[in-house]
Amino acid sequence: MAFQVYDYRTTNRNVLVTPEIRARLYRMEPGQIDGRHSHDLGHEVFLILEGKAEFTIAGHTEVLGPGQMCIAHVDEIHQVRNLLPDQPTIMYLSVTPHIQPTHTMRPQGDAREAPRFQPNRAYHDLSANGLGVAELLESHLEAAEKLAVTARSCAVIQSEMAEKWEDARAKGDRAAVVEARNGMSDAIYSLHKCLYALDAAWNALAPLGDD
Repeated sequence: MAFQVYDYRTTNRNVLVTPEIRARLYRMEPGQIDGRHSHDLGHEVFLILEGKAEFTIAGHTEVLGPGQMCIAHVDEIHQVRNLLPDQPTIMYLSVTPHIQPTHTMRPQGDAREAPRFQPNRAYHDLSANGLGVAELLESHLEAAEKLAVTARSCAVIQSEMAEKWEDARAKGDRAAVVEARNGMSDAIYSLHKCLYALDAAWNALAPLGDD
């Protein structure tokens, strides 16, 4: 299957939505100001493609133009404004990771509004696949239990491989050191896959609590 190509001049939507990342080509209309907010778990990256925008991040304001990038880190309050009165500003943005609630609104000062669990239809590539709440709850709990089991297994493997690493290092056995390191890596890989699966189940379930 061929990969999809996106053109920022004609695309104005999320192009990838997973627990690991939400990526979007974003067209801000003339004079548009986005709401003041932060992200509880994600860093947000902004890259200006066309136009001019004012970014206020953690109390500091800068004006960015084409080719310039900035980052709002986890929990940093930020707001974006298109400075052009008669032209759009187009940017690429991404939030990593992308876990519900995806935005925490901050209308004034440091005060946090109640969490907003946006419905899945707000994201083009995120769908509950028509499943009901009961089925999504079951899927979520299964993912949580699998993560717990995998985490326990990972902890055991880390301990065993750490001991093997130290022993091999003392003996000057480079191949055994690499084997131990790779064993630790494989366990961490499996753990993260389970975590992503839990995140995906949660992102599908959480918005339904507002229905």
